[in-house]
Amino acid sequence: MIYSLSTRLLNICIASLCKIQKLDRAEAVIIDAIRLGYIPDVVTYNTLISAYSRFVGVDEAYSVLHRMREAGIKPDVITYNSLIAGASRNCQPSRSLDLFEEMHHNGILPDTWSYNTLMHCFFKVGQPEEAYKIFCDMELRNITPCVTTYNTIINGLCKTGNAIKALRLFRDLKRQGFAPSIVTYNTLIDGLCKSRKSRLAGGVLRELGKSGCTRDLKTCTTVMKCCFRSGNFDRGFEIFSDMRKEGCAFDSFVYCTVISALAKLGKIKEAYERMEEMMKDGVRLDMVCYNTFINVYCKQGEMSLAHQLLNEVQGCGLQSDEYTHAILIHGFCKLGDIDSAMAHLERRPAESNLVASNCLIYGLFKVGRADFALKLFNELSIKDGFTYTIMLHGLCKCGRYLAAFDILMTCLSNRVKISSSAKRAVCIGLRESGFRKEERKLRSAIRLARLLVS
Repeated sequence: MIYSLSTRLLNICIASLCKIQKLDRAEAVIIDAIRLGYIPDVVTYNTLISAYSRFVGVDEAYSVLHRMREAGIKPDVITYNSLIAGASRNCQPSRSLDLFEEMHHNGILPDTWSYNTLMHCFFKVGQPEEAYKIFCDMELRNITPCVTTYNTIINGLCKTGNAIKALRLFRDLKRQGFAPSIVTYNTLIDGLCKSRKSRLAGGVLRELGKSGCTRDLKTCTTVMKCCFRSGNFDRGFEIFSDMRKEGCAFDSFVYCTVISALAKLGKIKEAYERMEEMMKDGVRLDMVCYNTFINVYCKQGEMSLAHQLLNEVQGCGLQSDEYTHAILIHGFCKLGDIDSAMAHLERRPAESNLVASNCLIYGLFKVGRADFALKLFNELSIKDGFTYTIMLHGLCKCGRYLAAFDILMTCLSNRVKISSSAKRAVCIGLRESGFRKEERKLRSAIRLARLLVS
């Protein structure tokens, strides 16, 4: 009884230290316990392995497994599930599979969570076919899937761009008697909304209403955001109003979604009202909230108020991000105050704020300062597909097709992803300006790039 109690206290102590990431202290406690004659059990080592997998790495966690065996303690299914989860967290599907096979080899039968974690890993790295093979293996071994298993598959299919397949699976499961939870409905609705399948998402929402499951804040927020994204603003605001009538306690995400939609429509007065509501409700302001408010002020042309908010951010210890400065620069550009936009960017290294640099390049082209845009573009040490696309469209609009041709050829040779509209604009511009030779060369390079991708 004394031994059992001591080991239990040891495990509680190790769990507490692991929770606050004091792994060195946890190791020291285990050593002291052994010296005092209290031998750790499988729970002790599983707790340590789980912490190493989560906070340090799989290799470090696996080294604990060796010590565990040296101590004469056999690992169990929880041991390997923690290791597989660690490999999955670090997007290491091959390592997860190796651990899964090692588990079989050591005579430890995987449980539902072993399969769920492994499937999640393959979905996470964009390999839905491999994930589905694991699910089939699960059925062959007569391991009963749980609700989380189906939620994992549906979520994985949605995240890998297979929302329609997820919907078909959902329908098949329901026909077989599967009772979806609110998490299942939310996952599917979110996936369909992100795939621009708003009508199908609406159908699932109606099914949810008839299923007996109570819709929650996440359900309503997902559908509301989908309505805003598809341009159905009236329906989105109606959902928000319904949620208020039902007495839902809104978080910052809901308010910011509505405020952003109002600002996009130019309804600044209503946006201010929602901002005041948010303050009255005592919602804690994070950087996303401040960015939303700054964006509202910039759309109104109130740059002084936007700067006041930026100072408030710095005063309360929050760190402004690249979107904060991109919003401010876009606001200056919209007012035609390019000098202020350039001055704001100069106070921050351009390579550390690519989004803001892209906004400034766009603004420079908009006011006809193509030379400055080209100079800024050449000074950037880091560029992305948006940078190149903005440059190509801007150069085409001011008739500098040969410069656009050179940039696009560089993009194609370096396999930079460029929008079809930008490629088309350069080709049409070259043809209409009489640069037939360059047009033919560019079209040939575009075809070659397509072949290399396929």
